[in-house]
Amino acid sequence: MDSPDTPAAAPAHPLRWSALTDRGRFRPNNEDSFLALTFDGHEVRFLGKNGQSSLAGTDFVFAVSDGMGGAKSGEFASRIVVERITRLLPRAFHMSAAGISSGFADILAELFTSIHVDLLKLGYAYEECAGMGATLSLGWFTPDWMYFAHIGDSRIYYLPHAGGLTQLTHDHSYVGGLRRSGQINEREARTHPRRNALQQALGAGHQFMEPHIGAVGHQPGDRFLLCSDGITDGLWDHQLEDLIRHPAPAAADQSPAQRLVHEAVQASGRDNATAVVVELMPRA
Repeated sequence: MDSPDTPAAAPAHPLRWSALTDRGRFRPNNEDSFLALTFDGHEVRFLGKNGQSSLAGTDFVFAVSDGMGGAKSGEFASRIVVERITRLLPRAFHMSAAGISSGFADILAELFTSIHVDLLKLGYAYEECAGMGATLSLGWFTPDWMYFAHIGDSRIYYLPHAGGLTQLTHDHSYVGGLRRSGQINEREARTHPRRNALQQALGAGHQFMEPHIGAVGHQPGDRFLLCSDGITDGLWDHQLEDLIRHPAPAAADQSPAQRLVHEAVQASGRDNATAVVVELMPRA
């Protein structure tokens, strides 16, 4: 029982998620992977593509990774990335439960460095893995915050309950730098000849790796989208928001991730397409 001087903790938000990946219309295999899991101080539990649960007593992680490399090494790389994520999470939960926020950046940086080193070692050790690498966009949901870490050109978007859409992550690409500095707009970025030239990724022979790490406080009605570049290749930013917030009647029974992946593949389909949508629900 709480003492009179200690306010009772507010009930945690429930959250709802949906996820889907598709190889697209032209690629022979799918080098994208997504991850949905919940964890506490003792164990990690993998989640299905769709679900709803509470943030009370457990944290959640959602991630999207886009692999790269010859043959099937890109597919292998993205799977390695999502498997390695489970290493540090139970230990990190104790920090979350204690309300220690200052160490999240260090934990996420350590996680990304560990994955980066693993992929570099495999690339150097095995000829078939030479150049193997991956992007990674990861969101870690605690009762009040979404901590994120990111590298590459997959993305995390924030859709606050009041409306609008903001890209939280920086594209680690030449074109991404041009757009952040205001030298080109969204239309020019989508058609730029160097739009796929990455400057940073996990592995892929990159010796320099500095993930983008940050945090967003969340409240009921907020939504987050994690997606690979196959989604943004087919859909404009305003379409992302419309498909999540205002689905057409014919698509209302589909999950947000289904709507996004279906529309992106129909509009482009040149690349693998993966989307994870997370929504914070009103407290019970």
